[in-house]
Amino acid sequence: MGFRASQTFDTGRRQRSAQLAHLERVGEMLIRRARKLYCNDSFGVDLTNTVYALDATTIDLCLSLFPWAPFRTNKAAIKLHALLDLRGNIPAFIHITDGKTHEVKVLDALSFEAGAFYVMDRGYLDFGRLFTLHQSGAFFVTRAKRGMNAHRVYSMKVDRNTGIICDQRIALDGFYISQDYPEQLRRIRFKDPETGKTLVFLTNNTTLPALTIAALYKSRWQVELFFKWIKQHLRIKRFIGNSENAVKTQIWCAVAATC
Repeated sequence: MGFRASQTFDTGRRQRSAQLAHLERVGEMLIRRARKLYCNDSFGVDLTNTVYALDATTIDLCLSLFPWAPFRTNKAAIKLHALLDLRGNIPAFIHITDGKTHEVKVLDALSFEAGAFYVMDRGYLDFGRLFTLHQSGAFFVTRAKRGMNAHRVYSMKVDRNTGIICDQRIALDGFYISQDYPEQLRRIRFKDPETGKTLVFLTNNTTLPALTIAALYKSRWQVELFFKWIKQHLRIKRFIGNSENAVKTQIWCAVAATC
């Protein structure tokens, strides 16, 4: 009896995993179709390249109900990672991990598209991974961290009336990070006229105007709005089941509904 019960349990688990894999394929198919419909839409920046915004959001869970997703001492959580195509705000890539997984590790799961821009906050600032992106022919726009070990190689002329304080080529100085990213980077310091805050951007693109780089980073907030919308309207704060498969199934249903 024990062997038969164990066999039945394993069969059921495999069936649920197969159902989840099928739902993921359906979701990915719907995403591809939706992206084709919006591929010519404008997102507020005069650019023909594909532009993606990458970010993650944490969904808190009750540890007693979801013991497979430990996050902190008395809390469980999962993390929803999304790569949003800003033409149509369609998620081009979805990845679900436990809440402890750092966002930057998702860069290892992406296949970078040559010529595309990947806009992300400084939580993704890993120079080895960014150099892999650079070598693929893609571009990134992110923010610099304070105290970054680098020196200015030369500065471009800027019009400070536009909010651009400086536009520089820099080289990394630290022993390890200079090996992780051995080429020059572009550093742009920008004072946002709306908030008065000064932001420092890093990019490997050397041809776009500095104001366009600033506008690209500003467009990253669309992924924040995507997470807010999906939580508010698709009820993924309440789950119909407690298993890992049940939670992932409900999230993929919510993602498919956006397409």
